[in-house]
Amino acid sequence: MRSGLFPDDPAETRIEILKATYAALLQHGYADLTIDRIGQHFPKSTSLVYHHYEGKDELLIDFLSYLLEDAEAGLGTESGASADERLLTLFDRIFTEETPEERSFQRAMAEMRAQAASDPEYRRHFTEHDRFFRDRLADIVRDGIEEGTFREVDPEQVATMLHTMLSGAMAEQVSSDLDLSTVREEAEAYVEVRLLAEGR
Repeated sequence: MRSGLFPDDPAETRIEILKATYAALLQHGYADLTIDRIGQHFPKSTSLVYHHYEGKDELLIDFLSYLLEDAEAGLGTESGASADERLLTLFDRIFTEETPEERSFQRAMAEMRAQAASDPEYRRHFTEHDRFFRDRLADIVRDGIEEGTFREVDPEQVATMLHTMLSGAMAEQVSSDLDLSTVREEAEAYVEVRLLAEGR
């Protein structure tokens, strides 16, 4: 997750609440999160949180929407970089060992994603979230074909494969002792064998 998710001193009450939600998620996770615990990280009255949101899940859906807005604004695909370099930049982000804060946050995200199995609002959000990232991966593959870096492949099909691999790696980081170096080697091998054009 990129730095600067929230401003140091938010001007909007909504952003203040979402920033407090992030802090509470790090400390308590999804299962033990309550509005009152969010209020402990909120510089104003907890009653103001209840004024904006009817309950925890309505707040968290808005929190997830904010994360997607942030991703849309800040997903780095370095200008001037070739498509394979852009993919490797994404690999750097996924396969770098997480800090304790990042691990706590990813654990909370995994708990929220699990709600999508039974809650249509969570399912709608995560469907939109996954579609966004698959589309960005497909754009990179499409650009690589046009610039001659990648061979002629189906961008959407490759994007689905890459997204499944990367999201699976992120999920396993919080639920098992995954060897990230092995997964990264195979991810890079996939790019080399499946995508790179001859002579690249």
